[in-house]
Amino acid sequence: MTRLSIGFIGTGRIAQALISGLSHDPQMVLSGYDKSADSLRSVSLQFGVNAEESVESLARDAEVIIIAVKPYQVAEVLAELKPALHAQHLIVSVAAGISTGFIESNCPDGARVIRVMPNTPAFVGEGMTALCKGSHATGDDLLIAERIFNAIGKTAIVDESGMDAATAVSGSGPAYMFRIIDALAEGGEACGLDRETAQLLAAQTMLGAAKMVLSGRKSPEELVREVTTPGGTTEAGLKEMDRRDLRAALVDTVKAAAARSKELMK
Repeated sequence: MTRLSIGFIGTGRIAQALISGLSHDPQMVLSGYDKSADSLRSVSLQFGVNAEESVESLARDAEVIIIAVKPYQVAEVLAELKPALHAQHLIVSVAAGISTGFIESNCPDGARVIRVMPNTPAFVGEGMTALCKGSHATGDDLLIAERIFNAIGKTAIVDESGMDAATAVSGSGPAYMFRIIDALAEGGEACGLDRETAQLLAAQTMLGAAKMVLSGRKSPEELVREVTTPGGTTEAGLKEMDRRDLRAALVDTVKAAAARSKELMK
């Protein structure tokens, strides 16, 4: 593995999750800049990140620049960063809804840009990150971005036209999973379990089921058939899900989130 110098502009929660995953790799040299001196100091002390005094000094020290600020702050950051950029820089943005085209238009001509959409399970090393490349980024640039974000979970490469859907499925998806876990736990509690036990049963069951799907051996529907005995408890529960049309509700949930993601791009 080649050595990578990575600079973070913004050291908030997602940046901290990524820094936490990368800090164990001796091939990663990490630096950071944040307008909040307290946030930067905390990350520096906790993870050994080199604290930079400006975006310009960060650009001098880093070959990969990760923009990890709020979407409304991106234009301001790029205005500060642009004079310090050169052809060797790879720019990676985790700002939701900000297109590679917008970033390219606010950088020197030919800027190499990767846009990513991580999610909150990154905080426990089980993140899911969608990546797409801008018009000047290369396959090697994508490999670098994959290497970085694999430190906090799994990655998937999509076309930029698919980023709204990726945001709806995995970016917003943890909230849907939390809601389902909470509902299953509530059901368990209604049937006589204490809340703590019911929540453990629900959460661990979701984790185990997800791992079975990720093994790739069988499709979700095949796995449903395997666990369902005719006339049994699982079938009774599935019939209630079908009566309430839970599948359609979840499909519409993703569609609504994707539509909102498109609106935010305008």
